[in-house]
Amino acid sequence: MWVLWALLRGRASPLRRATDRREARVALGALLLLLVAAPAAGWAGGAFADASLQRSVRAQHAERHPVDAVVVGRLPEPERYAGDPEGGSERAALTWVVASWQAPDGSPRTGEVAASARPGPPGSSVRIWTDATGFPVPPPMDGRTARTHAVLAGVGTFLLAAGCVEAGRRLTVGRMVRRRYARLDREWAAAGPDWGRAGTSG
Repeated sequence: MWVLWALLRGRASPLRRATDRREARVALGALLLLLVAAPAAGWAGGAFADASLQRSVRAQHAERHPVDAVVVGRLPEPERYAGDPEGGSERAALTWVVASWQAPDGSPRTGEVAASARPGPPGSSVRIWTDATGFPVPPPMDGRTARTHAVLAGVGTFLLAAGCVEAGRRLTVGRMVRRRYARLDREWAAAGPDWGRAGTSG
C-alpha cells in the first residue's frame, strides 16, 4: 500500500489531481477491507467449518463403536496402505487381517479388517470400529483433527477474501487510469496540431 502513502503525502499539493484523490480513496478502502473485512471473513469461515466438523465428530462417535475382534489369520498381502480422510493422524500404514467379531445384535461376523497397530498371531485380540449393523468402518475423526481442519479453512477463507479485495482494487484503479489516459488523448486531440506554436493563441 505504498501508493496510498504517497498519495496521502501529496494531498495538500496544488498539483494533485482529482483522479489522485479518487485513487487514494480506493486504496484506503481496500486497506480497511484487508484489515477488517478479510480477518472477519476468515474467522467466520473457520467458525462455520469448526461447528460443522464438530457435529460430524459427535455423529461419528455416536454411530461408530469400538469392538474387540479376534485375529483369524493374515491376508496374502501382509501390508496395504489405506488412507481415511476422516482419520487425520491415523492415515498411516494399516495392517489388514481376517478377524471375527460380534455384531451389536449378537450375530458373529468374519471379514477383512484393518488394524492401526501390528496385530498378534491368530487368536490374539485386535481393536476395530463398526457401525450399528456390525460392519467395519474407519475410526471416527477426533476433535483435534477437526479443529486443525477448521483453522486451515479459516486461513483459506482469509486469503481468498484478501485476494478478492486486492483484485478489486487493481481492477478499479486500472479502469480509472485508462479513463484518465483516454481523457488526456481527447484533450490533446482537441488542442490541434498547432498547439504550442507562436501566434496560435490569437
